[in-house]
Amino acid sequence: MAGTMIQKMRTRGDQENEIYIKRDDLLPFSMGGNKVRIADAFLNDMRKSGCDAMILYGSRHSNLCRVLSNLCFQNSVKCVMICSHEEEEDDEATNNTHLIGWTGTETVHCGKKDIAQTVDRVTEDLRAQGYRPYYIYGDRYGQGNEGTAAMAYAEAYREITAFEREQGWEFDYIFCPSGTGATQSGLICGHLLAGDRAKILGIMISSREKERAFRVISQGVRGYFAKTGQALPENFEDEIVLLDGYRQGGYGVYDDRIRACIRREYCLNGLPLDPIYTAKAYWGMQEYLREERISGKRILFLHTGGTPLFYDFLAKEGTKEEKC
Repeated sequence: MAGTMIQKMRTRGDQENEIYIKRDDLLPFSMGGNKVRIADAFLNDMRKSGCDAMILYGSRHSNLCRVLSNLCFQNSVKCVMICSHEEEEDDEATNNTHLIGWTGTETVHCGKKDIAQTVDRVTEDLRAQGYRPYYIYGDRYGQGNEGTAAMAYAEAYREITAFEREQGWEFDYIFCPSGTGATQSGLICGHLLAGDRAKILGIMISSREKERAFRVISQGVRGYFAKTGQALPENFEDEIVLLDGYRQGGYGVYDDRIRACIRREYCLNGLPLDPIYTAKAYWGMQEYLREERISGKRILFLHTGGTPLFYDFLAKEGTKEEKC
């Protein structure tokens, strides 16, 4: 997969740090985003597993379900999405919802407490139809396949190190939105293999318990090293840093600070951020740097995409009179 550009950001006021952004929102498939890399890893693993139908899981905002449904359609793979809601999330349809619908993906709705039973039911229904189904997250509890998704960003990390070699320096901090944890897991794997100095920080964007999020990332790192047959470094969990102070109430919840961040970064950098994932994480990064009085460092933010959700925000908020 072709690499994506890393650009230096313009900021307002004094420049205390050099901030760069890796534009994975510009990956050239299905409106881009980190899920393009991860979806490709899942499809390849599905084929290696001898399966011929894909079971997805996510919310109405899910970028992964958008990209995977598109990828499955392109490859004539049967695709079913299990769709549930966070308690704090509204139930409005999103642009991702509509795009998933265009592909003809079957959507099965369920409550948060019914996910495991729904995975079982969908799996049994597909088997009854003669398919060999593949659930992207492993078993009925969403465990067992963390290493596959991590693989995508362990490989993408090489693009970061290649950029650093060209510049003749290394990043001090790398920030990313942390939802399912797959991207952060992969970045940590790449960092461990590179042996560089970067500190990788995940900005939590949902109400998932921090301890559970930590376990999922740890399993992703373990899974990647097991799949690739490499020795797992001791004390690797010391590299897992999750910042849970910028969630603003949980998944899909945002306020005027996030609205202002989206407007400001569009005006300053022409950058589309969305309130569900990227703007919340970008604002959280800025707050963390300010609160910790970090200065004189080189910072990289991974733009994980979500362009359809930027347009959701624009349709909902764009007529208001606030300026950048």
